[in-house]
Amino acid sequence: MVGMRDVARKAGTSVSTVSLVVNGSGYVSDEMRKRVQDAMDALGYIPNELARNFYRDRTNMVGVIVPTIRHPFFATLVAALQRGFSERGLRVVLCSVADTGKDESEYIDMLRRHMMDGIVMAAHTRHPADYWTSIGRPVVAFDRYLGAGVPSVRSDHEQGGRIVARELVASGARHVALVGGPRAQFHDLSDGGGTDGEVTADVPSSNGDAASPADGSRPESTFPTVRYYLTLERELDAAGIAHEYVESGGVDDFAGYVAAVRGLFDRRGRAAAGDVAVDAASGGGVAPAVTDVAVPPVDAIVGNDVVAALAVQEAARRGVRVPDDLQIVAYDGTYLVDAAGVRLTTVAQDFGAIAERIVDRMIALIGGGDAAVAGDGGAGDGAVVGDDAAGERDVTLVPLVLRKADSTR
Repeated sequence: MVGMRDVARKAGTSVSTVSLVVNGSGYVSDEMRKRVQDAMDALGYIPNELARNFYRDRTNMVGVIVPTIRHPFFATLVAALQRGFSERGLRVVLCSVADTGKDESEYIDMLRRHMMDGIVMAAHTRHPADYWTSIGRPVVAFDRYLGAGVPSVRSDHEQGGRIVARELVASGARHVALVGGPRAQFHDLSDGGGTDGEVTADVPSSNGDAASPADGSRPESTFPTVRYYLTLERELDAAGIAHEYVESGGVDDFAGYVAAVRGLFDRRGRAAAGDVAVDAASGGGVAPAVTDVAVPPVDAIVGNDVVAALAVQEAARRGVRVPDDLQIVAYDGTYLVDAAGVRLTTVAQDFGAIAERIVDRMIALIGGGDAAVAGDGGAGDGAVVGDDAAGERDVTLVPLVLRKADSTR
């Protein structure tokens, strides 16, 4: 088996010089570096990656924790992250918590034991903020607030809510149904008495209409995506457009998506027939519908790409014309928007820019630098870095874009 001593003899140099070349550390002249590389090639020497990583205290592996890869959003995100980290010489270790039945603790333990260089946290967590800061290893949050000291990257969901509102107001929508996850996640941080950042998912805030903190110190939710719903609701209120929120279950609850959409169409059909005093509880676990006789039936649905695609299919099954009778807006912009049967109008998240920002921040943390500065501002994608108005610290916001298609007027 060829070793460093063999390479050193062939190159006419010392083992220490070969080690510097192999590990990419220290100064070696270009001429000597070429001699060592030529010797390695001639002898077929393959560096011991384990030994080299031990020497550098690096594994070149980053953990990515997501709820599920069955969902098109997270499948698209993971693909973009794998490309981004691969281009920078890092490999991805995937943890899909709902698909494996495990939480993130096993992977955090691997990080603590230096089996990975860092973790991208993109799943819901019940750990308090001091848990994440106590790890003492690189952690970057995606679409999650893990507490002060943990940098995060996400789309500008407030902007996303405004984009959807402008589209629906301009198209003459009169009654909008927003389909999303459990409303409890809108206020899943304790109002007081607990550790900052502690998740209490089943305890709603007393402030029922805002995602901003009561004291300005931190957000009320670990899940910033809720802000697009809250922003959209405020914009629709300002425009005098009726709206309702329909709960569809967790992100991996695909049966919940189907039940929510079908229940919504059932109630819409009964409302269109003049049966306004309908029992909303029969709608498959969805939120109560507006039953005021002055409120028109739902004529616009907003949801993630899965919800939007299901709405297109349900509309076709029931003879509801899209977009004449019902407008549908998708929020995410995965491959599903072009495979739903109708090309969906979409508020698209920039997965490439999101992945690039996450990779930049992670590499800066691994290298011991400032994750809030490295790489930000140079990609020309309009991302903004800083503290947001809702108390979220050290966050990179990536802009969204409207892709107008055939599902809106």
